[in-house]
Amino acid sequence: MPLNLNAKLVPTVSDLKSLDQKPTRDGYGQGLVIAGKENTGLVVLCCDLTESTRSLMFKKEFPDRFIQLGVSEQSMVTIAAGLALAGKVPWVSSYAMFCPGRAWEQVRTNVALNETNVKIAGAHAGVSVGPDGATHQAIEDLAIMRCIPKMTVLAPCDMIETKKAVIAASRLTGPVYVRFTREKSPIFTTEETPFIIGKATTFWDGKDVAILACGPLVHNAILAAQELEKKKISARVINIHTIKPLDEEIIIKAAEDCGAIITVEEHQVNGGLGSAISELLAENHPTPVERVGVRDRFGESGEPSELIEAFGMGVSHIVEVTLRVMTRKKI
Repeated sequence: MPLNLNAKLVPTVSDLKSLDQKPTRDGYGQGLVIAGKENTGLVVLCCDLTESTRSLMFKKEFPDRFIQLGVSEQSMVTIAAGLALAGKVPWVSSYAMFCPGRAWEQVRTNVALNETNVKIAGAHAGVSVGPDGATHQAIEDLAIMRCIPKMTVLAPCDMIETKKAVIAASRLTGPVYVRFTREKSPIFTTEETPFIIGKATTFWDGKDVAILACGPLVHNAILAAQELEKKKISARVINIHTIKPLDEEIIIKAAEDCGAIITVEEHQVNGGLGSAISELLAENHPTPVERVGVRDRFGESGEPSELIEAFGMGVSHIVEVTLRVMTRKKI
């Protein structure tokens, strides 16, 4: 049954059509405007993708605090590091494939090594970018960012949570990476749903297995829990919006209570959320883990919903993997 913490925590709706759908990148633009009003030192940089990343919302509100750099992601990150050292709070905006992808060395050395207060927005992450294909589908970004010391890594689950993540990241001192997507996805949290960096949220209670998910695929995890309930399997769904630092307490408690773990991410299974949780449990509470995500292949062109299914991240796949991991539970 749904966790009865707060009726406004998350709707228990199985029909996608009954939920409003907007891209998580819209939350980035809205969050920037709110954070910009809160802090006059906040500035935004972009590399010729102002509309696509939704940094256009900030540009319209604060044109004097917006810097357009053309296609020069490495320069953008380096300039942002300088702005941060001068006391500003800079956000850099691009597709995740280009930043952090193309600018990873500058992110590592100029931003993180110097512990500058730079915030990095990686748009169009995951295979749900769709027709743009493999060259634009960042499915390795969580891996390359979470391995950088001092870097906070966020993967919010819907538009509202993305807005909250941007506001919270703007208040946090230190480098932060926020990943978001292009395609419309269900809005299933509310303004009242808690969001604290480093604190995961349980959306669905259960005791037989725990499904730990990030990004818009959290919604698929909830739908999978509903399907599993029909099979008399009680699944706990936890929104792991902070990939680094992980909420170790809630993850270890889920392993202790449920005895089996599923991870779900629109990312390579190697190096991302699944790897992070597997590492944590291996050191603290060894537990059977199965990972849902992209398995050692590049993306391809297609409709977003078709690609989610083709790459094994749909609701039916989560159910299938859950049934498999339960056979590995210790008696």
